[in-house]
Amino acid sequence: MAYEVLGGLPYPLGANFDGEGVNFALFSAHAERVQVCLFNRNERGEVRIDLPKYTDEVFHGYIKGLKPGQLYGYRVYGPYEPEKGHRFNPYKLLIDPYAKMLTMPIIGHNSMLGYRVGDAREDLSFSRLNSAPVVPKCVVCADDDFDWGTLKKPKSPWDSEVIYETHLKGFTARHPDIDAELRGTFAGMSTPKVIEYFKSLQISAVELLPIAAFMTDGFLLDKNLTNYWGYDPIAFMSPHALYLSERKLAELKHMVRVFHEAGIEVILDVVYNHSGEGNHMGHTLCYRGIDNSSYYRLNKENPRYYDDTTGCGNSLNLGHPRTLQLVMDSLRYWAKVIRVDGFRFDLATTLARNSDNQYAINSDFLTTVQQDPILQRQKLIAEPWDLGVGGYQVGSFRPGWAEWNDKFRDTVRRFWTGAENQAADFKNRMTGSPDLYDKQGRKPWESVNFITAHDGFTLQDLVSYNQKHNDANGEDNRDGSDTNYSWNSGVEGDTNNPIVSALRERRARCLMASLLLSFGTPMILGGDEVLTTAFGNNNTYAQDNIYSWINWPDVGVVGQRMYDLVCRLMQIRHQYTALKQDDFRTGSDLIWYRPDGAPMESGDWHSYVRALSCRVQGEEDALFFIFNAYDKPLPWRLPDGKWQLILDTTDEASFARGKGFAPAWSVLVFKQKD
Repeated sequence: MAYEVLGGLPYPLGANFDGEGVNFALFSAHAERVQVCLFNRNERGEVRIDLPKYTDEVFHGYIKGLKPGQLYGYRVYGPYEPEKGHRFNPYKLLIDPYAKMLTMPIIGHNSMLGYRVGDAREDLSFSRLNSAPVVPKCVVCADDDFDWGTLKKPKSPWDSEVIYETHLKGFTARHPDIDAELRGTFAGMSTPKVIEYFKSLQISAVELLPIAAFMTDGFLLDKNLTNYWGYDPIAFMSPHALYLSERKLAELKHMVRVFHEAGIEVILDVVYNHSGEGNHMGHTLCYRGIDNSSYYRLNKENPRYYDDTTGCGNSLNLGHPRTLQLVMDSLRYWAKVIRVDGFRFDLATTLARNSDNQYAINSDFLTTVQQDPILQRQKLIAEPWDLGVGGYQVGSFRPGWAEWNDKFRDTVRRFWTGAENQAADFKNRMTGSPDLYDKQGRKPWESVNFITAHDGFTLQDLVSYNQKHNDANGEDNRDGSDTNYSWNSGVEGDTNNPIVSALRERRARCLMASLLLSFGTPMILGGDEVLTTAFGNNNTYAQDNIYSWINWPDVGVVGQRMYDLVCRLMQIRHQYTALKQDDFRTGSDLIWYRPDGAPMESGDWHSYVRALSCRVQGEEDALFFIFNAYDKPLPWRLPDGKWQLILDTTDEASFARGKGFAPAWSVLVFKQKD
């Protein structure tokens, strides 16, 4: 077939259909030549066409007659000089960084490597294997023709936000109300019963682990494992192919729409700190073959290697304007076209490093996001650390950014193991961490409080294991954190001991209550509300199986009781103004007490304290909380006034009016009566 090729335009980047043809535009500052490669619907019959123009470091061309659905990729020519930072190899078919959809998942293959496997020179050698047969093809997509109707985004206020973090496949894989063929897809997540469930929990936002196209490499394939979590992205704007039951973006948009119809926001976990191409021995799939020295941070002394602050082999160079543009264009695409409501940024410190590789609050990335009129309206959540020098930045992001607060996680975990000297930290964490966030006009909600997340123990495992049990990952139990602040309650792992099981349930309920009664933005790990286990594996990144899937068919009586508790806690959180968090509570609006009814004094915070209480005054009501991490009931004197017990995590109802006992391992909530 003969194609009419014109010069086209250097913008917008990517493959864009205008009704009569497709304009292709690809940035590369150091390439010498770029070919767009067209494939038929069977991904065969490659036709290579040179992009005829080069403007502002962008290769571009317009091909008349091409339509949406056309499959394509790129071959980029230039120097192969790894020691100088250049890794061009035209034998490797490359994925468009701006691709909106791919034909299949990205699975590592030796033909994708830019060097010859087994060569003594390693990555300094040059491979002439054609990777096109195994590389997913990009799909030209039409302009947005999805009917959103008049529906508007929910726009839940931050001070009433509760986030439910989950994995698309993990949530749907064993769900009895989802058709088997739709499990693990956006269509499955759109099932009415799923939406009803989220509404019953009264959460305001679902945060999905990465859904952008990611790869699984040979390291996992050799162990019959997969990149389940998805933290090795390649195409930032394309959904992972397996999550689409049909090759249509409308499926993803429909999911977002039905969530919005239910008043639930969609937040995406996004990964812009690195790509799945790995270190210098990794694959050549996209950025490495397009312009390695522009897209990545290279070692200044030896640019053959990467300056890696992520632990994933490379770090994207957001100090380069075109790399920053790609990230910003990607975020705007998800926000404007797919209409998601916010983003959680994986290893966000890496994104905010300056040219000296230091974290900078005025970095190009943070400054650009703050000035963007579309992203200003999104919920922005930082994972405020990475693995580089000075990478831990909890409490140091810009005002308006929420942050994962691992200090909340660790302190509350320690408190409910009965650890000593946690009272002062527990007070700070439960009240929005003012020691971290009460500055520059920041608010309590900027602390994203969590007990558990995808990375680490589940809630059930937190009270059931002293150590991680990650043997299924094939790394001799070396992977995953060794610092879990967990306690198995007397027996490691599964047990039939009723005393141990009862203690585990009590402690899990206390942990959940502490989370949902805290000032800040609570985040629940999907499955914790029904006490799903990962069998002690605290790093299920490669486990696409029962280690990671929510065990819906086997939710027992204890799991149902936890679900009921979560629903009750959410009612309390939404009902009482004492838990509204427009600002930090001070003075008489927040008073902490000892069990004898006396206010806590400075010396009390440094004593051996495993039980304390507080009174919180709201605009219309007041609440009193008791937290007892002792293994015995304690007599407790309530503040002056009339109080009504509205929650006892033990369900013992043992507290008499005015004075009584707080059960062992319990959280109690009272409301003040007129």
